[in-house]
Amino acid sequence: MDIPILYEDNHLLIVEKPVNIPVQEDQSRDLDLLTMLKQDIKIRYDKLGNVYLALLHRLDRPVGGAMVFAKTSKAASRMADKIRKHEMRKQYLAVVRGEIEQKAGEWQDYLVKDHKKNQVRVARKTEAKAKKAILDYHVLAIADGLSLVKINLQTGRPHQIRVQFASRGYPLYGDQKYGSKVNKIGQQIALWSHQLTFNHPVKVEEVLQTSTPPNNYPWDIWGKHPFM
Repeated sequence: MDIPILYEDNHLLIVEKPVNIPVQEDQSRDLDLLTMLKQDIKIRYDKLGNVYLALLHRLDRPVGGAMVFAKTSKAASRMADKIRKHEMRKQYLAVVRGEIEQKAGEWQDYLVKDHKKNQVRVARKTEAKAKKAILDYHVLAIADGLSLVKINLQTGRPHQIRVQFASRGYPLYGDQKYGSKVNKIGQQIALWSHQLTFNHPVKVEEVLQTSTPPNNYPWDIWGKHPFM
């Protein structure tokens, strides 16, 4: 599979994750993105032995877009620290069901994950294992009963965007897990990792990389340049 490389140097690799591929090996045993990238580096640079490549953050299997990996242990350690301190800004695009009335805002919830079901729900603050989830959003456009939304994650909880929007009556287009009443089997979830911004872990420079969703439904109903 040809995986687009958005940025690469001796320390980092930023790629555009294809949809419906796990980021690392899971129970399906399907070929995963991390393994693909290690194999690619091994071939491109004619490396002997094992290739070091560290997974720094995750995207749900059906979600595509920008992902950053570390090519050295120094970069991995420093990037992990940045992510822990919320110094890497992650911006997403989503198409959700319904017309969001408030065009911009910040949402705070407490989420609990059921690991057996791989499902997350909104919980009370006092509930055991509840973790705070914060995002801010801006509605870019509305059409056909759908809202195109730009989202900045302030925390990185599992399924956070999907759960926070669905809990307010705006499930993501194509999301079978949290929007089964309005989405049909086979529809691709409309959630995309659009932009990553952070200070380079080794060099004195800012890294800003952008990935654009595919030009198909429902992304294409707003024309060629709706994501600015």
